[in-house]
Amino acid sequence: MSFFDFLTMVGGLALFLYGMNLLGDGLSKASGGRMERILEKLTSNPIKAVLLGAGVTAVIQSSSATTVMVVGFVNSGIMKLQQAVGIIMGANVGTTITSWILGLSGIDSSSFAVQLFKPTSFSPILAIVGVIFLMFSKKDKLKDVSMILIGFAILMFGMDTMSEAVKPLRDVPEFTSILTRFTNPILGMIAGLILTAVIQSSSASVGILQALCATGAVSFGAAVPIIMGQNIGTCVTAMISGVGASKNARRTALVHLYFNLIGTVLFMVVFYAINSINPFPFLNDAATPFGIAAVHSIFNIASTVVLLPFSNGLVKLATLTIKDEAEKDGAEQKDQILNLLDVRFLDTPSLAMEHCRTVAVTMSSMAEEAMNLAMELLAVYDEEKAERVADLERRVDRFEDELGSYLVKVNSRNLSEKDNQTLSTLLHSIGDFERISDHARNLKEAAQEMFEKQVSFSEKAQDELAVMKRAVHDILKMTMLSFAEEDAELAKQVEPLEEIIDDLNLEIKQRHIKRLRKGKCTIELGFILSDITTNMERVSDHCSNIAISMVEGHMDEYDPHAYLDHLKQEDNDDFNAKVMLYRERYMLPQKQKG
Repeated sequence: MSFFDFLTMVGGLALFLYGMNLLGDGLSKASGGRMERILEKLTSNPIKAVLLGAGVTAVIQSSSATTVMVVGFVNSGIMKLQQAVGIIMGANVGTTITSWILGLSGIDSSSFAVQLFKPTSFSPILAIVGVIFLMFSKKDKLKDVSMILIGFAILMFGMDTMSEAVKPLRDVPEFTSILTRFTNPILGMIAGLILTAVIQSSSASVGILQALCATGAVSFGAAVPIIMGQNIGTCVTAMISGVGASKNARRTALVHLYFNLIGTVLFMVVFYAINSINPFPFLNDAATPFGIAAVHSIFNIASTVVLLPFSNGLVKLATLTIKDEAEKDGAEQKDQILNLLDVRFLDTPSLAMEHCRTVAVTMSSMAEEAMNLAMELLAVYDEEKAERVADLERRVDRFEDELGSYLVKVNSRNLSEKDNQTLSTLLHSIGDFERISDHARNLKEAAQEMFEKQVSFSEKAQDELAVMKRAVHDILKMTMLSFAEEDAELAKQVEPLEEIIDDLNLEIKQRHIKRLRKGKCTIELGFILSDITTNMERVSDHCSNIAISMVEGHMDEYDPHAYLDHLKQEDNDDFNAKVMLYRERYMLPQKQKG
């Protein structure tokens, strides 16, 4: 084997690994997170879990990715450890699909029809179609399809390049002698384990083994233990992802390891025990791509069938390894839903964005609750409610910090157009949620000051304030509902009401000044009232910001000023009609003469 043959082999390997990665990314994006959401909604039926794990892995072409996602789901509390076992077993079965696809390259026939089914025959056509989609299409879905087609074509080209480059090795005695050593089950298993652990993909390492079949020097006796080791080596990715995670997440990674380890030991003991009594003649035959795919599938299916009834035993074994008493609870427990912001989901951006929206909706509801409680305190002060407002404000602050940091990380990933729009809306909105909770805290402090000083507003001021509180309550409800349901039409109803709240703020202050001049109110209460209405008016401003980000979410540029200028044009009859409607609905009590 010449130096240039070696370079060709390495180049083919690089293309093969890149093609596999591109294919997986394309399939994941094309699924739009649907596969991952199906996993989230998994039932506790173990057989369904196995089938689901196999199906999802067959689609995204990576058992490691599926297992890492499952570790993330368990860490987030979405999935229980018992549910994860079936998914992991199914993922091992699903990953064998790749080896069958790669096995097609080993078809050897002069028939045109048979040759047409060889991936190396039709992959150039797929590459051409993929490049056309990539260059001329502006639709995200077609671009995702182009990634799948180009990824598959690159993968097969790399596979073919590797196979051609290693063919001369059949005449190299040193290479043949190395493979002969791999017929030792232990050495072969270690070799497969190390190879897979390094490239972190059993599908890729099996593909490399299939490429080596082109030399004709790889016997089934050498291939079988290597395949066994590859199944253990693929656990490395999940084990790494479990570092720093919750106990159950680490146990999930251990279940994956124990499943493959026990399955490998059982398979090798049974297989080589039978072989010692009645030798298998095929072990001396040269391995073929289809033969390797068959061994890979038989092992994983057999392991699943044998160990599925003992899935609870795997859970207990993992629990014994990582014991409950090792857990230490922090002084301040994290909100469970924030566990959805797991770095493991960043490799699946569509799922990460789905989780970001879930966290943001929770954040919005906390800000709304804090504001409504704070407005209730203005009428009747209650220490328990006041503490609840303070607690909600602290939690919203924490949500903003963690969600904001996570969104920055997601933004660095390759997002679809829809996910980009969602990310932009969330980034514009979470600061407004946090400010709404701050204003709730300010109202709570104003109510607390009045309670401690034993002062209260006049009956007229209370009636006027009640109208403004009702308007703020309604604008909050409308805004948060439109955000939660991604309803841009409902969001358009916010700005007209915001105009009315601005007017109410000014009118209430003017009325108070008149009462002050007549000696019917004090300066101290005037400052408190002004502070209260200002905070409430600013809450409506933040609602306006959120609504505008919802309405303009489909646009490439976020320009609130242009949007507001358009709304408030004199000839905008629809906007003016809504303003008039809200003005009648939130009218202050009529001023009495004298």
